[in-house]
Amino acid sequence: MTDPTADPTADPTDTGIADDLGGPSQAPADSPAEHGDREVPLAEVLPGAEPLSIAGGPVGALVIHGFTGNPQSMRGLAEAFGGAGFTVEMPRLPGHGTSLDDMLTTSWDDWSACADEAYRDLASRCEKVVVAGLSMGGSLSLWLATEHPEVAGLVLINAACPPPGAMDIEIEGLRALVDAGVLLVDSIGGDIADPDGHEMAYGQTPVAGLLSLMRAGTELGGRIGTIECPVLVMNSPEDHVVSPTHSDHIAATVGGEVERLTLERSYHVATLDYDKGLIEERAVEFARRVTSD
Repeated sequence: MTDPTADPTADPTDTGIADDLGGPSQAPADSPAEHGDREVPLAEVLPGAEPLSIAGGPVGALVIHGFTGNPQSMRGLAEAFGGAGFTVEMPRLPGHGTSLDDMLTTSWDDWSACADEAYRDLASRCEKVVVAGLSMGGSLSLWLATEHPEVAGLVLINAACPPPGAMDIEIEGLRALVDAGVLLVDSIGGDIADPDGHEMAYGQTPVAGLLSLMRAGTELGGRIGTIECPVLVMNSPEDHVVSPTHSDHIAATVGGEVERLTLERSYHVATLDYDKGLIEERAVEFARRVTSD
């Protein structure tokens, strides 16, 4: 999450959010916001953004990508789990990996429902399941653990989960933008230190979707103390999207065993950055350990 500090009573097109994320834009003439009850055609999935299923052993790994990204950012980790013998599911969250118009029609309710369906399906086929997520995927992983206490372990990479109240100013700023009819601001994707790394994230950010994520993340931040499974918290000290304080809050609040790993060489999308090999190695090692009993 970015950290704008503008006065929420000011002109909503002049907030710190717009400054941080880029200038606001109004809806295109035939955007989903203007369609009313008219059905919006389904967008095609972008090459490389497809979901992934890997058949394996009796232990499952659910892998969840982040906000405005798609499975491309987590494919390496999913394949590492598969190569280690796990049964893997990596869904493509609604509105992601297709088009911005498609994403404008979705919110946290859609993304959490998709994650829950994928978890239930995988759990029905496996004895134990570990859940791994990047950024919003980490938020969804934490949410799943609050809904399904039988989750065997969590692997969180720069997860978005602020302390209660920490994002109140940002939420008010986003609400002001939504009320002003602003649909999109510039992208928050692609925060990678490695010049050879590339994330297939959208070139703009849906404001209403980001608001729904921040609201859900804030509510979630007050519930994660109920999580009792082991948690591997990986975070980048230099993250331009989600403050490292989110990982600190998670590590200090969850009720289960916590293992931490600092990703010194990577920015936010660490699964595509210099530390991607380290992430894959430690995630597989952690998942094997917490499911070995």
